[in-house]
Amino acid sequence: MNSIPSTPGVRRSWRALVLLAAALLSACASTEDKDITAGWSAAKLYSEAKDEMSSGAYDQATKYYEKLETRYPYGVLAQQALIETAYGYYKQGERAQALAACDRFLKIYPNNPATDYVLYLKGRINFYDNDSWFSWLSDQKLYERDQHAARESFEAFKELTTRFPNSKYTPDALLRMRYILNALAEYDTHVALFYYRRGAYVAAADRAQEAIKNHPDAPARQLALAVLMESYDKLGLTQLRDDTERVLKANYPDSTYLSQGLPPRNESWWKLW
Repeated sequence: MNSIPSTPGVRRSWRALVLLAAALLSACASTEDKDITAGWSAAKLYSEAKDEMSSGAYDQATKYYEKLETRYPYGVLAQQALIETAYGYYKQGERAQALAACDRFLKIYPNNPATDYVLYLKGRINFYDNDSWFSWLSDQKLYERDQHAARESFEAFKELTTRFPNSKYTPDALLRMRYILNALAEYDTHVALFYYRRGAYVAAADRAQEAIKNHPDAPARQLALAVLMESYDKLGLTQLRDDTERVLKANYPDSTYLSQGLPPRNESWWKLW
């Protein structure tokens, strides 16, 4: 391989080329790293973020709102920016970051006029968790499902309806709370049925009792009573079976569980209402 001539003139030329290349790379890097929002006022950041949010560019909008909150941490716009940040992450499906923004807002601004909305948003974020409790409807391994998101959603809605009974978000929150309670009752009942079908009758009876006790008004109560009755029968607890049957007949005289027994494995029993 031929070596590069080492005359002084050639060496100077190579040094010049190297310096030129370094300068060009540095210029490109500085152009890429340049923040176009540098020098923007809080109002400018908020306006641009709002436009991005309106057009559905939630990622860019969230970045602008975060810059606003960081650069101008005091004032009404900073507070609103934090709310919008939570909403932006929610729309992007970033549940953890959305909840973190909500919790930060509630901690820093507990008496803000928008507190009711942030509580409502927090409830909605958990209500629509992509990996949430709704997916149990067709999942055979229900006993492994964590109901944390559903309960967190309920607690947020509960705080909203308790603290702000006249909020415009309260009626919808109350409906969602009812839905959550019914769904949790259905979940407990399904787990009880799961145990029953596998011969774990003590566990089935315990879970059915839990569903009946914790959710006495839920539609799933009928099936929970049927599972409890059949579990007692399998355990040979005749008196308890008969007592449960009387309760089932008194509350649901036309129940198909009295004449046909528990639903077959392929029945869509999970259709709540």
